[in-house]
Amino acid sequence: MIVSLAGCLVVGGMWAWRWWRPVEAPPAPPGPGALAQAAVMGGVPAARSGLAVLIAEQERRVRERPKDAQAWAVLGMAYVEQGRRSADASYYPTAEQALRTSMSVRPRANVPALQGLAALASARRDFPAAREWAEEAQRHDVRRWTTYPQLIDAYGGLGEHKAVKKALDQLMELRSAPAVSARAAGVYRDLGWREDAAAVLADAAAAAEQPAERAAWLERAGQLAWERGEREVALRHFAEALRTDPDQRAAQAGWGRALAALGRTSEALSAYRAALAAQPSPEWALELGELYESLGLGRAAQAQYDLLLTGARNAAAGGVDEDLVLGRYEADHGDPREAVRLLRAEWARQPSTAVADALAWALHRTGEDEEALRLAARATEARDGGGVRSALFAYHRGMIERSLERSGPARRHLAEALQINPYFSPLHAPAARTALRELGEPGVGDVPEELGGEG
Repeated sequence: MIVSLAGCLVVGGMWAWRWWRPVEAPPAPPGPGALAQAAVMGGVPAARSGLAVLIAEQERRVRERPKDAQAWAVLGMAYVEQGRRSADASYYPTAEQALRTSMSVRPRANVPALQGLAALASARRDFPAAREWAEEAQRHDVRRWTTYPQLIDAYGGLGEHKAVKKALDQLMELRSAPAVSARAAGVYRDLGWREDAAAVLADAAAAAEQPAERAAWLERAGQLAWERGEREVALRHFAEALRTDPDQRAAQAGWGRALAALGRTSEALSAYRAALAAQPSPEWALELGELYESLGLGRAAQAQYDLLLTGARNAAAGGVDEDLVLGRYEADHGDPREAVRLLRAEWARQPSTAVADALAWALHRTGEDEEALRLAARATEARDGGGVRSALFAYHRGMIERSLERSGPARRHLAEALQINPYFSPLHAPAARTALRELGEPGVGDVPEELGGEG
């Protein structure tokens, strides 16, 4: 009896212990550095605060383990992302040093470092180098999906549209994720498939797990809406992006763009100034300068153009090619012949659709309209890769045709520019409306090109 009772106590005690033992706590959520590392290595935007933590962690790690090739690669990619998000090109030489150190430690099949070098080259707008590094990474690991967005960036910057489509198809076979949807949206936008692009961007923003990533896709959705002339929709996307991630400065500049189109000029100027104070992008400085110029504020406009030139010089010191935005500035506000020089070199090196348009406009500004029209056609006709529906590109082509006295095509392209986005530029949209009025109604001789009219 005593034995039985003892046995019961032992068994009961074991069951009680199993029943009442403390439940193990769930693992702690990843810290900001770990989240930033996952984002950087996964090719998605990372939070600025997390990047600072990640850089400090990886700097400590490489000091302790100087032969850790992976740590050097992560550090280099973190510097690239920090430079991109801050528009501070001084991060790029440090990034290159870290990535090349990783390659020296592990010279064979070092895919993370190769991807980092490709990302760095794209950030510097050196698309031939980006293609070279990304294709080498692909050769070592054809199944690694994070290489394909870099291939898409490089091929797009080189005007290799068939290669862009092939890389996207490969990417979508390998991976389904918000970052992939966002990348697909960019390709669809360049093909002129605006509705498809908007749909997949909405999916990407809804499925993004981290605020910085979600804000980035919302900003792109806002830019897409803006390009379609949907001011209120764009404003909502930009505002939501800023609420999600206050460091999303591209959304802040976009917010200014949409506010200006809505006539809320004081708010627009404040938004642009805040964006530029945190991220001095030469492109945004050009936009703000043109907004000031449209308001008759020449001195304020010149201050922004000076900021653009300073930013471009600083970027060049970090290895960034800003000749596209410099060429656009010189064509309209500086020396058009200098614009032609810059953009001819850019076209020879990386002939993208955007460069074709900019060079066409610079040539027009120097009176070389026949050559300008050939390039403008490349920028606007789908058969030449110009599938993107850009109001600015259509405007440039229309004005070139007007100068050549091709009234029918000029009227059509100027009307197309205003149909795509009536607010595409505070300077050029009013000029398009004026030119269209001066061209007047179509005459008897204005036969469409496809029916044998003016080409």
